Amino acid sequence: MGREDLRYVMDIEKRSFSNPWHLSSFEGEIENYDISFPYVMIHPETGELTGYIIFWQIGEEVQISNFAVHPDYRRKGLGGSVLNRVLGIIKERGARVVVLEVRESNNSARFLYKKFGFEEAGIRKHYYSRPDEDAVVMVKKIK
Repeated sequence: MGREDLRYVMDIEKRSFSNPWHLSSFEGEIENYDISFPYVMIHPETGELTGYIIFWQIGEEVQISNFAVHPDYRRKGLGGSVLNRVLGIIKERGARVVVLEVRESNNSARFLYKKFGFEEAGIRKHYYSRPDEDAVVMVKKIK
C-alpha cells in the first residue's frame, strides 16, 4: 500500500465499516514500516484495487488490524486468497501466533477465519461502536 492507493482504500473502508478508520490512520500505517505491513489487493484481470489488509508484527506475534474487500468483490474467493498469501508471509517472517478481532455479528468473516485455522479465544466487551458491539478475539498458531 502506498499513498497513491489511499483514495481507493478509503472508499472501501467507508463501504465496509460503520466506524471507518481516518485517512491519517492509514497514512500512519504506511509510515510505520518497522512494525506495520499494509498490503493492497489488485484484481488479476481488471487491475482494480479490490481490498487491503494491514498487520502488525512485534517479535513472534502478529495482529491483523484491518482487512476489507470491496463489496462488489466479496464472496468470490479474493479475501481467502489474500489471507492465505499473507499467512504465508507471516510464517516466513517467523511469527508464531496471529491475533485479530472481528465483530460478533460478522459471521462471514468469522467463517473465513475459521476456515484458515483461527479459533475463537475470547470476547472484548463493547469493543466496537456505531453500533456498540462485542468483538470476538480469534487466534491462529503458526506451525
